[in-house]
Amino acid sequence: MSQPLQLFRADAFVPTETQAQRLSIANDADPREADLSGIAVIELHFPKFSDGRAFSQAFLLRRRLGFTGQIRATGDVLIDQLVQMQRSGFSQAVLRADQNLAHGQALLAHYPAFYQGDAVRTAPHFVHA
Repeated sequence: MSQPLQLFRADAFVPTETQAQRLSIANDADPREADLSGIAVIELHFPKFSDGRAFSQAFLLRRRLGFTGQIRATGDVLIDQLVQMQRSGFSQAVLRADQNLAHGQALLAHYPAFYQGDAVRTAPHFVHA
């Protein structure tokens, strides 16, 4: 089983990695063009809730580029997006300050498994049974 999505609130979040270990990719940039050498954390930004291009970027990073470090969601991140973030390859989400961490964790716990594969667990659920 993959690691659960780590949740943080924007008003209390402090990165633990150095700036040299972190890469921020604009949501209109192609992650395949980024130099990932020495990068431990990639930040993908949601400029507004309805802009989901970072989901595609996370999927590309995990499935096509094989990135194994942290992928962090920043910006206008709401608990409504958390399940899809986890399935797309995100490992961390920095929630907008008005979002409730406990509600986000409860939402993630409500969906412990999915039948079809995703960016993190590529095989369908029945293969793991």
